[in-house]
Amino acid sequence: QVQLLESGGGLVQPGGSLRLSCTASGRISKINAMGWYRQALGKERELVATATSDASINYADSVKDRFTVSRDSAKNTVYLQMNSLKPEDTAVYYCNAVLKVFSWQTFSLYWGQGTQVTVSS
Repeated sequence: QVQLLESGGGLVQPGGSLRLSCTASGRISKINAMGWYRQALGKERELVATATSDASINYADSVKDRFTVSRDSAKNTVYLQMNSLKPEDTAVYYCNAVLKVFSWQTFSLYWGQGTQVTVSS
């Protein structure tokens, strides 16, 4: 069974930084992409950043130049370095991965349980 485990959330003051980590574990044949989404209270889940296996990276406009996504393929881990945090970045941050359990399967989407990020003075 595949699990995605996030860590690194917490409370930070405006202008501060946090680094989120997410590791995929279990039976995994291949990971095509890993990324981060977030959901603020009362809002829909939205894309933050994604990184594919061919090094293609995509950011939401609201986080460009402040957030950096990176992957360690050997560890099945994706990171999100968040700098210059704003109160509007407050949300539950979810990791996801597009992966195959067995090589003959098609890719499927998996989600982590989420980690809270609160930006407040």
